[in-house]
Amino acid sequence: MMPDNLDGNTAEHPLISVIMPCYNAAAYVAEAVGSVFGQSYGNVQLIVVDDGSDDGSVEIVQALAEKHPDQLLLIFSSRQGPYPARNLGLRQARGTYIAFLDADDWWLPDTLEKLHDALTRHGANLAYCGWQNVGDGIKSEPYIPPEYEANDPVAAFVRTCPWPIHAALIKKDLVDHLGGFSERRFSSMDYDFWLRALAKTRNIVRVPEVLAFYRWHGQGQVSAVKWRQVLDALTAQKDFIKANPRLVAHLDPEKLRELTDGRVLRQAYTAFWKRDLVSAQKLFRHVAAHRCFGLKDLRHILIALLPISMYRRIVQMSDRGYQ
Repeated sequence: MMPDNLDGNTAEHPLISVIMPCYNAAAYVAEAVGSVFGQSYGNVQLIVVDDGSDDGSVEIVQALAEKHPDQLLLIFSSRQGPYPARNLGLRQARGTYIAFLDADDWWLPDTLEKLHDALTRHGANLAYCGWQNVGDGIKSEPYIPPEYEANDPVAAFVRTCPWPIHAALIKKDLVDHLGGFSERRFSSMDYDFWLRALAKTRNIVRVPEVLAFYRWHGQGQVSAVKWRQVLDALTAQKDFIKANPRLVAHLDPEKLRELTDGRVLRQAYTAFWKRDLVSAQKLFRHVAAHRCFGLKDLRHILIALLPISMYRRIVQMSDRGYQ
């Protein structure tokens, strides 16, 4: 139960508000909610934002809310997507700190305690940890990110999204200052959020343990469409670079081009070799339009300019030729 004071805060254990968007997560949401209320850090407010579920998710969360009436708030949106849902949840958050957990993911029981302890001991604005991707057919090792704050966090963040949405604890004051999430590019707005946070503070701290788990379970996930994810990430990168010229001044223009448009070219090849030809075609076409390729790439660029049916046919003919 939360303390009797108005906002749930105490001196030693200020309230942590956890924002959980939910859409058709009936198979997982009880486990996700359970991982929040199973935290050793007990002063937690959970805000579940159901985004138009029709699979029984709402009924499951309502039953859980009856068990945690002072801690679980269920609110509703209507198929707006996860980032608008998170923003809606943020408007109801009363905590001193904010964490995000999707309705199909989970934490270890001491995740929030360890993140909060690191954040307060170091006087930081944000604490982050390691994670692991899990799910049927997923072979992913536990991953602990580098200690960004000890080196060049700007170069590291421009290179790639530093951690998933649920592997961090952040001060609400900073979240409020950022205005929550942008809603322009749905598949990379967590990346955009962390980049904008970096622009405001480099006072971050790592907890070098795997404490968060991301469940991969199908093509319906926002992150499943590779080409869209890559191009949305590129937009987030370039917005950050344009808005923060002083922060990136130590990176030469060629390095920035390699980290941005150069990454799109590398991801185009990755998609091609995986035979995700829709993503490969769109990414090669982007590279062609922005003229960020070399002569060795020209063959892939030219066939990607063909209609998708012809592109597929040429690749299939090439595959048969190597068999």
